Amino acid sequence: MLVVLANEMNMRKASERLFVSQPALSQRLQSIEKSWGTQIFIRSQKGLTATPAGERIIEFAKDVVEKEEALREQIQGLDLEVHGTLKLACASIIGQNWLPQVLKKFVTTYPHAKISLLTGWSSDILKNLYDNSVHIGIIRGNPDWKGVKQHLLTDTLYLVDTEIQEIEQVMETERPFIQFKSDSTYYQEIQEWWHTKFQTSPKRTIVVDQIETCKQMTLNGIGYAILPSITLSETDTNIFKIPLLNDIGEPFKRDTWLVGYESAFELKQVQAFVKVIKDSLLQG
Repeated sequence: MLVVLANEMNMRKASERLFVSQPALSQRLQSIEKSWGTQIFIRSQKGLTATPAGERIIEFAKDVVEKEEALREQIQGLDLEVHGTLKLACASIIGQNWLPQVLKKFVTTYPHAKISLLTGWSSDILKNLYDNSVHIGIIRGNPDWKGVKQHLLTDTLYLVDTEIQEIEQVMETERPFIQFKSDSTYYQEIQEWWHTKFQTSPKRTIVVDQIETCKQMTLNGIGYAILPSITLSETDTNIFKIPLLNDIGEPFKRDTWLVGYESAFELKQVQAFVKVIKDSLLQG
């Protein structure tokens, strides 16, 4: 309860997550504060604020919860059934386009297992791994990782537009280049390719937060974009997809990796997830 309160810093949101009423939650918190002999949270209209003593108690609570989860995973690992929670962090592009089908097979095959999923930039996923807040991560690019690192897939990049049919037309059009915010390595690779190819900057640009927004704006003819093939499908009609080529004429590619510490791959739920991934890749 203290961990949820510390995460939400709001009684209403915490009560919803804990499936209890606010009065019951407030009464329970008062009881805990009484047992510690100190106030843990200061309440106000804006929410909750941890007291100095409360911060230490909350850290203690988090440590207890983490140790309990680790012990439960060890105990469940002795069972033949796959139990426990698969704690996964995944690059947003993969989470939106490739992962859902894999997770569907996972929950169907292993109904007793649970899933905790975080999505974001690859740099954030590495932080989650370093903090031990997830078991494994699915990362784009070529991460500098010293633990287990398994290659999952390679996809190519395309310049996508409803009008542009050849790459050289980019320098003639007044249409904007639609970009989506991404981790620094992806952005840098695109920038390097662009300047190598054109030796100049795009005439007009639009920057959006999500790749799906970028894709939809492109499909609706607002401008052109550079998108990974994993985000494109055969149902995306009425668009031109021009493959990006490097300086020696090869397709511009981007890899996706499964990474984690060796200890995580000893967990049954992680082993089961890896098996589902391998089966999915073999089936295409």
